[in-house]
Amino acid sequence: GALGSVAEREGVDVSEANVNVQVSFNKEGNSFALSADLDVHIPNLPHDQAQQLVEKAHAVCPYSKATKGNIDVRVTAI
Repeated sequence: GALGSVAEREGVDVSEANVNVQVSFNKEGNSFALSADLDVHIPNLPHDQAQQLVEKAHAVCPYSKATKGNIDVRVTAI
């Protein structure tokens, strides 16, 4: 949703985009933590532009905001 919203404002078609998400359960000392890797593919968009778009989407995403500082998240255009 956040990607679509940001893309619409910038006049970019992301209707064919797909996102692969991997959530990991990691041991940190005596406790555990989650991390998430999001690989975003936006066909027909140069890599640099796609990376900027996914970073903007990550900044406005309500899920990203809710987990900021609690979960390590990597968002990458592929």
